[in-house]
Amino acid sequence: MRIFDPHIHMTSRTTDDYQAMYAAGVRALVEPSFWLGQPRTSPESFFDYFDALLGWEPFRAAQYGITHHCTIALNPKEANDPRCVPVLEELPRYLAKDGVVAVGEIGYDSMTPAEDTALAAQLHLAAEHGLPALVHTPHRDKLVGLRRTLDVVTESRLPVDRVLVDHLNETTVQEAKDSGAWLGFSVYPDTKMDEHRMVAVLKEYGPERVLVNSAADWGRSDPLKTRKVGEAMLAAGFGEDDVDRVLWRNPVAFYQLSGRLVLEPAKPQALHEGNSIVRGGQ
Repeated sequence: MRIFDPHIHMTSRTTDDYQAMYAAGVRALVEPSFWLGQPRTSPESFFDYFDALLGWEPFRAAQYGITHHCTIALNPKEANDPRCVPVLEELPRYLAKDGVVAVGEIGYDSMTPAEDTALAAQLHLAAEHGLPALVHTPHRDKLVGLRRTLDVVTESRLPVDRVLVDHLNETTVQEAKDSGAWLGFSVYPDTKMDEHRMVAVLKEYGPERVLVNSAADWGRSDPLKTRKVGEAMLAAGFGEDDVDRVLWRNPVAFYQLSGRLVLEPAKPQALHEGNSIVRGGQ
């Protein structure tokens, strides 16, 4: 079983996770820029983080045979903080970089006017840079949030078929599918979807344009949830081709819209900017 996790926050994970993911079949991933938990107080802290997504994390992933790409954006939660909004002005220099395969995560957290502005601005940047967009739908009032998201996408220059609408569930999947967007599902312990609900959705709506991710981060999460979805699909009677479509071919197809997806594993390097992952001077 080959797996491409299209949404996972490896900055928050350990090297043990990389090892376990490789053993489970993960060979590629995309790490969206997101809220780190501790509020950031200046644009410069974003820039160091973006640099890590483009440098340190691909270096670290390569040590374990996994290809790493990222998406770059001002996330919706911090779009509400005036101290962070100047990040929008600096995004173009990051969106031009080879390792960036989409603008994201963008979208809604609390559905504020500031989030409206940031979403519209970043959809414009995605269209301008020829990139698709990864859109975060809110964890509360999901159907209202989805509809508001699709309205803003429709008003933008970015075609809806270049948008991955993430964090979907049973209440939002039909309208998202009808819109023509790509469909993202985060499978996460306790909240969001679980693997059994995911299989039920796939039975009802089919595997076309569906991407399943672990969204593993600093919270209680599981970077092997993609594998567990594949196993649950097989147990429910899906064939290996359907599993491969959902866990590999669909994320490849979406992120290839960027023209920048490289699936050949990078050769592991001993150092990144003079630093090693090895401790103790070995």
